[in-house]
Amino acid sequence: MSFHPGFTGSPLDRADRLRNDKSGYDLVLNDRRARALTLDGFDPVIDSDGSLMWKPLADVALDAELLLLGLDGDLPHFVEIINAAMQPMQIRSPAMWRALTILPSDQAAIYGTARSLIDWHNNHRFCGRCGAQTKVFRAGWGRSCTGCKAEHFPRTDPVVIMLVECEGKALIGRQPRFPPGNYSALAGYLEPGESMEEAVRRELHEEAGVRAGAVRYVASQPWPFGGAQLMIACIAVTDSMEITLDTNELEDAIWVTKDEVQAALDSAQDARFNAPPAFAIAHSLLRAWLAGA
Repeated sequence: MSFHPGFTGSPLDRADRLRNDKSGYDLVLNDRRARALTLDGFDPVIDSDGSLMWKPLADVALDAELLLLGLDGDLPHFVEIINAAMQPMQIRSPAMWRALTILPSDQAAIYGTARSLIDWHNNHRFCGRCGAQTKVFRAGWGRSCTGCKAEHFPRTDPVVIMLVECEGKALIGRQPRFPPGNYSALAGYLEPGESMEEAVRRELHEEAGVRAGAVRYVASQPWPFGGAQLMIACIAVTDSMEITLDTNELEDAIWVTKDEVQAALDSAQDARFNAPPAFAIAHSLLRAWLAGA
């Protein structure tokens, strides 16, 4: 593919070797050059060059919980683990959405990693086994229970996102929460005991009444909102264009031609629908379908 899905391509070395190396971690923690990601609540702050803004680690409060995002060469990059209880409850603010339209993919990938992990830490401040409080360890890549000593590590939830094609057209849909005119690929979480291909077929049938056959993988993307997710983009095929909507999930679903998809991706004035933003894997999936993936 000639494109890179959004939130991929981070330039940082995740430095796993330092996570259980106290002396090595102390060295980067006390490096005078170390930088911390600047956030406005949970939102990224963008500098005049359209890149993420950083500040000296020394400007972060001494009692802050820190996460080592990684190294750029030998320059340490951290983020403070923001306490969600001290912030307004908003998963995706307008300011964050605007920032993501500006940030290049590699910069968005750094922010996406930080955001996913901050959310994970906020959801695991208490042990799921005994209920006691947990504390940060492994340079922010885990939490340990202060009661039963259980260790908890960040996890990623797999989600399938797919187009299904028939007679040269692809099926897209919209949820009621979408802005007017916006359509995207259908998507859903994998369930326990289910393969990627089975999840694609199940979700297509549940949401649109479409029975799909062959499924092919296209690309994947980390998605940092509403929990850390891995979006697994696929294209399926079907021999019927009949649609039966689950109106609890979708407001509408339509079959679109390649010309209509191209017009949407080009933001043409007469486009039949508005395409997903460039940083979303659904956008990449539509481009892949046009390219014959």
